Amino acid sequence: MRWMKIYASVLADLGLTLRSGAAPGADAAFEEGHDRSLQGVGRKEIYLPWKNFQKSSSQLFNVCEQALEIGAEIYGPQFKYLKRPVKLLMSRNCYQVHGLTLDTPSKFVLCWTPDGCSEQSERTRKTGGTGQAIAYASSLGIPVFNLQREGSEEEFLQYLKDEFGDSEWVNKDNNEFGQRWSDLLS
Repeated sequence: MRWMKIYASVLADLGLTLRSGAAPGADAAFEEGHDRSLQGVGRKEIYLPWKNFQKSSSQLFNVCEQALEIGAEIYGPQFKYLKRPVKLLMSRNCYQVHGLTLDTPSKFVLCWTPDGCSEQSERTRKTGGTGQAIAYASSLGIPVFNLQREGSEEEFLQYLKDEFGDSEWVNKDNNEFGQRWSDLLS
């Protein structure tokens, strides 16, 4: 969990938006890390299946019909047999991958599941609810980095280097953020 908090903090300092779901475990760790960012330039979108889920104060708790339809498509034919709260839990993951209006894809998905799943074909019961976000992201061609998977941290760090490493606004020498960034990438 410590590394999830560090990643979230650095990503927030890069100005990226955290899209998460207030679930215990990885979601909570990423949100805590985001809130500890040094520069505070990253936004936070916490999508809830219903108001006050996990005592979150996020106002993003209305799961629209389009998200439910996408959720059903990703989950498969058994979706129709799920109880409404489970449908809402699964469908709110669509927002985490595609944003509030379901038309702004995430650059990547960074997650942790017990089985290390990183695409729909690897999804098992052990993947849990995060599997819905993984399946949706992989169907859209969005890279998924599952921190449980061997080699995923190296792949993710390479992705960050490729995306942000040469950015002129990342001053690696003159501030604490730059030092944390350099430490993370070295």
